[in-house]
Amino acid sequence: MRYVIVILSLICISFSTSTARAHLSAGVDPATFTEEANQTTEDQIGLNRVKRRDVQKRLIALGFDTKLTGKFDEETRAVITRWQAARGYPSSGFLNKLQHKALLSEPVATQTSSSENSDGATRRRRRSGGGPPNPGKFLGNVVGGVVGGIFRR
Repeated sequence: MRYVIVILSLICISFSTSTARAHLSAGVDPATFTEEANQTTEDQIGLNRVKRRDVQKRLIALGFDTKLTGKFDEETRAVITRWQAARGYPSSGFLNKLQHKALLSEPVATQTSSSENSDGATRRRRRSGGGPPNPGKFLGNVVGGVVGGIFRR
């Protein structure tokens, strides 16, 4: 019985991941997933210091932690590699034109601004579960709870 639950968990996790990746890749040129990137392809984009900072800002906005230096050092290359892997692109740490376009056009979760409460103190508003429903996430949570309950005994 435990094996069945573990298998169902893996199926739900797989479904959830593929659904999320498909949502992220909507409208992205299919060649983005196959075309390799290297120093030459990145040089062809013509990224100056300001444009490199824009790439770093975008990565930060997408939840990838890096510094705004305007230079692509080892840390930034590692972050680009993680972004590429998370999106299913060939992971090299370098960008090509298609990946650069995909990065800049990827939707970013909007942050709500701070507001004042009745005491005059500022507080952050939390965004409540907006966005499209994700059945894979729900199933993953349910199956994960069941599996966690079984193995916790």
